[in-house]
Amino acid sequence: MKSALKQALLVSILLLFTLGIACASVPVNINTATAQQLQSVKGIGPQTAEKIIAYRTTHGKFSSVEQLSDIKGIGASSLAKMSNQLCVQ
Repeated sequence: MKSALKQALLVSILLLFTLGIACASVPVNINTATAQQLQSVKGIGPQTAEKIIAYRTTHGKFSSVEQLSDIKGIGASSLAKMSNQLCVQ
């Protein structure tokens, strides 16, 4: 019984770890993301998320992730750190 319990616990931990990695690797679409979804990206806080949404509302859909550099406060360094977590669809 103890062996089965240990095995079930190990499988559960591995499953949770695998799901966590899978969720973290899904890029956020900057053309449709909510503020909360944008904030799930490392490097995007509440203010930056709102700036992205405001820019998108004013200028329309983004044609590339690199276009985020047009937003005040998002420089080349910030963009480089977050670009692999973002996409445009």
